[in-house]
Amino acid sequence: MENGYKILFVCLGNICRSPAAEGIMRRMLEKEGLAGRIGVDSAGTYGGHRGELPDPRMRSAAARRGISLTHRSRKLSEEDFGRFDRIVVMDDMNYEDVHRLAPSRAAAERIFRMTEFCRRHPDRTCVPDSYYEGHEGFELVLDLLEDACEGLLEDIKDEGRL
Repeated sequence: MENGYKILFVCLGNICRSPAAEGIMRRMLEKEGLAGRIGVDSAGTYGGHRGELPDPRMRSAAARRGISLTHRSRKLSEEDFGRFDRIVVMDDMNYEDVHRLAPSRAAAERIFRMTEFCRRHPDRTCVPDSYYEGHEGFELVLDLLEDACEGLLEDIKDEGRL
């Protein structure tokens, strides 16, 4: 992974929401010429999909927006806490699970909820799991993730980390 600032997106299985966030953020970073300065990855709190590509429905929905999702699912590890500057989770269950794995209080302070960065959807408290939803569910998730990734990138810039 690139040197510099590193972000890890986390959901349950690492086959819908977190790889979509990773793909969206990668595209934003490329467009802004920041791909070499910010590293992006994703993981899941559950390892049952290890090695799988993202859900075909999410890949299809993302492709319609020009986003390619090629990440292979992996499980969050304790080492991730030392490798990433921010760990950004999709919902409260992920938040609690990731907090339980944090090896220290300092590591736990780097955990954020994705919706903390939403600007156009301030009423949202989580990114819902699109796995059990139809077409509209995947579109909603992508809308929320695009909004939150924009806000997250603004937040990192405001911190002066770039």
